[in-house]
Amino acid sequence: MISRRSLSLPIILGITMILILVVLTAGWISLSVLGMLEAGRFAGVYWVLLTVGTMFIAMLLVGVILYLVLSIKAINLNRQQSNFIDSVTHELKSPIASMKLYLQTLRRRQVDEAERVGFYRYMLDDLERLDQLINQLLEAGRVESGRSIGEVEAVDVEEVLRECAAAVCKHHQVGPEVIHFCLEPCTVWARRADLVMIFRNVLDNAVKYTGEFPEVVVESRCPGGGRAFIRITDNGPGIPPRMRRKVFGRFVRLGWELEREKPGTGLGLHIVQTLVRQLRGRVRILGRPSGRGTILELELPENRPES
Repeated sequence: MISRRSLSLPIILGITMILILVVLTAGWISLSVLGMLEAGRFAGVYWVLLTVGTMFIAMLLVGVILYLVLSIKAINLNRQQSNFIDSVTHELKSPIASMKLYLQTLRRRQVDEAERVGFYRYMLDDLERLDQLINQLLEAGRVESGRSIGEVEAVDVEEVLRECAAAVCKHHQVGPEVIHFCLEPCTVWARRADLVMIFRNVLDNAVKYTGEFPEVVVESRCPGGGRAFIRITDNGPGIPPRMRRKVFGRFVRLGWELEREKPGTGLGLHIVQTLVRQLRGRVRILGRPSGRGTILELELPENRPES
């Protein structure tokens, strides 16, 4: 649903344009009446009304353009929120239905020990999926509200990257060899929890969207100047240039929710960009020269930023 706040400005603009149109119509009617009278007698009034009418037309044109832009933004926000609701509904319903099926099977018939162990493992995987979804929603709310966990400190980039990579590989049940490292010694001045959230989200996207045979390269370099650069390169389908900025918005995902095979909420990259900006860094998406795959580059402060 579109919020009242997002609708208030288009409504005000619409009412304003209607009033301008009424005044403009009355003015042109007056000009027509004056035109039928002696031109010399009412020449001054005629030119004043003509000038005012022209200004009203210009204001009406600007208002129409603004109204169109705001309406498009409101429609896009509504579509993103609908996608988000579809995504979250699917993410909640699928593991719940799966666990329900396993529990009903265990209750209604006898299963051997190996099958029972398998059922428990699948149910734990579903619970972990639900836990990650809830955590991401909570993280998005915390990040946007500006609440932070932990103290700012000098964090070893390589240590956090390897830790996050291991967690992502375990979550997606792929071998650690799918992520290759080319790392220079770097430290970043940040909260460790924030860096973990940033690296987990970008690595999770890199592995999740690369298909059956993911290949991810993680690079870090510190050329000086108080900045550290981290690049995550994947071999996935890539992101179209026109979408490389939009994907950082809330609830934005490529395509339609009901047609997707990959789980997600469209909040991961939004969380990444918000946290990076809070660190006074920069994040951007680049295309690979080969035409396939994506490069996500993070620029983070190596030294403590001045407040």
